[in-house]
Amino acid sequence: MDSDFEKESERKRRKVEGEPQPSRMESLPHELILDIVSGLPVSSLVQFKSVCKGWSKLAGDPDLVSMHGTRMAENNPCLIFHCDYPLKNHLYFVELPACIEKKEKVKKLRVPFWSAMPEFDVVGSCNGLLCLSDSLFSDALYIYNPFTSNSQKLPKSIQYLNQVLVFGFGFHPTTKEYKVIRIVYYYKNTDRGGNRRAYRLANMKSDVQIFTLGCSNWRSKGKVAYHLLQSPSQVLVNGRLHWVTWPRRYSPRRSIISFDLAEEQFQEVLTPDCYTLNRRKYHLVVLGGCLSAAVYCNYGRLEIWVMREYGVKESWNKKFSIGNYVPKGLEKDVNQSFKISKINSKGRFHVRVLCILKNGEILLEYKSRALVSYDPISGKFKDLMYQAIPKWFQAVVHVGNLNWI
Repeated sequence: MDSDFEKESERKRRKVEGEPQPSRMESLPHELILDIVSGLPVSSLVQFKSVCKGWSKLAGDPDLVSMHGTRMAENNPCLIFHCDYPLKNHLYFVELPACIEKKEKVKKLRVPFWSAMPEFDVVGSCNGLLCLSDSLFSDALYIYNPFTSNSQKLPKSIQYLNQVLVFGFGFHPTTKEYKVIRIVYYYKNTDRGGNRRAYRLANMKSDVQIFTLGCSNWRSKGKVAYHLLQSPSQVLVNGRLHWVTWPRRYSPRRSIISFDLAEEQFQEVLTPDCYTLNRRKYHLVVLGGCLSAAVYCNYGRLEIWVMREYGVKESWNKKFSIGNYVPKGLEKDVNQSFKISKINSKGRFHVRVLCILKNGEILLEYKSRALVSYDPISGKFKDLMYQAIPKWFQAVVHVGNLNWI
């Protein structure tokens, strides 16, 4: 090991000869640097690229990207707010540990393709990437890392008249592939007499289209036997995407349908033989890595059912029961000017479960206007206040990292 005298002599020699001197951080073992830096928020890591060449190279280290993604997934993620008011769409974010403890300011994200696609929907979040779809013309899709601003426009797919779209975006841990699913429901000729609605349902067509990131074209998988409901955000568990079916007029039963991203097959997920998950209105969410259903009950009450062991019908159990609550600011009528928000008009749920925080509290979104944390032990609610939060928003749970395809 070099003595202090030798180190000082080397430092002076570098200074005289004009050679760059290593920083204190660069003198540490590489493994220790990765361990320290991987615990930083992604918003801090992005700034490394502007410090110097050494730090910029460190930010792109594949080992750091992997370690950081793992640590962020194990801790509280961040929230991304999709806002469409007053005109063009915007994205904002806040890191959850900070916003729980104090009144943190929501920060705006730069969307590089904003001028090409000013109105969009958030299909889903996966491994630090967002999938966004064009909500104006329904013919564009982008994969986008909101923190590095890397983006990729997907090629156009087959279009139909009178089409209704259901999307999905996910990653399969075995195949290591990212896939975008585009399910098209369309009607050919609906100009018939009699019960037009019954005719449309009986003659509904479908086309399942799949795009694997890294490929150049969409693939068609043919028809799907289920009429799926596009949720506010996707649900990805065990390499499978999940949706809830639309209830039929003479068959009000709701089912959970999965799509295996490796096998590319649809399958019905078994649910308990009870009225709650078969007839009531609910939305899907991932809690603790498990497929879960937030069920709407009488008097504003919410039940959360969790499938503890995936694919096992008997493992479903009612884990949480949340009472009625009205966040501050929602008691009064909404300003009429904000009712032009598409997010508000498309909102199907009075309250939406987002995730379980590291402290065990459940994060809830109320009427696309307020965020609340609920403590299942004490039964108490807490309104979460943020500076510069949008008036209307769809909150997306996002594990931010430096990942790119």
